[in-house]
Amino acid sequence: MEMTGKVAVVTGGGGGIGKALCRRFATDGARVVVADIRMDDARTVAESIGGMAVRCDAGREEAIVGLVRKTESAMGPVDIFCSNAGIMVKGDIDVSNADWRRIWEINVMAHVYAARAVVPGMLRRGGGRFVVTASAAGLLSQIGSAPYSTSKHAAVGFAENLAITYGDQGLRVSVICPQAVRTHMTRHGGGVAALDGMLEAEQVAEDVMGALKRGDYMIMPHLRVKDYLERKATDYDRWVRGMQRLRATHLPDA
Repeated sequence: MEMTGKVAVVTGGGGGIGKALCRRFATDGARVVVADIRMDDARTVAESIGGMAVRCDAGREEAIVGLVRKTESAMGPVDIFCSNAGIMVKGDIDVSNADWRRIWEINVMAHVYAARAVVPGMLRRGGGRFVVTASAAGLLSQIGSAPYSTSKHAAVGFAENLAITYGDQGLRVSVICPQAVRTHMTRHGGGVAALDGMLEAEQVAEDVMGALKRGDYMIMPHLRVKDYLERKATDYDRWVRGMQRLRATHLPDA
């Protein structure tokens, strides 16, 4: 995929994986819109790469629509949209309804809002790229966080449905499913997800760039995730028992 001159939008672009994506795209010649609810962070990244900063609360549809309109007005049609913003909420069935709604809006509905805003135009122009940042938790599970695990499973499901529904019309969908990555979210440690090591965000961005060039749907920066997923599919009951033992070892007081 040739990036020179392409218009790329990255939500959650002010830090972590989003920041690394913005920088990587700009290095390859893309014109980048850095969208983040933290405008100072977005502006810092945008200034460092010659991009445009836009304040955007990805959990509000009107904000996503506004982001796309500002991008189109300033740079033209969106070629690549990275729906990357996400949050973590720890806890299980005790998590409040308010926190369940908040994580659902940002980790799931933000992807829906973004697809509504950009996919129709991409299809009219013959295609485009839509990238969802999910997590290995969306393929496996997140011990210690029912909301994160549930919302990331939904994010993977939505990305998969987009790929199936619009792939023959020129839309190329990719979904990123890493384990622990060194970001603000993991500043206090990556928990069980870090048992296989914590990657730098720049490595994830490199993997994304390679996947975009190849046209890959699934991006697994941690190679062990594929092995775990195969074990899960082969014997689901055994996998659940193994996860129960893992939880008992690493969260004995939970």
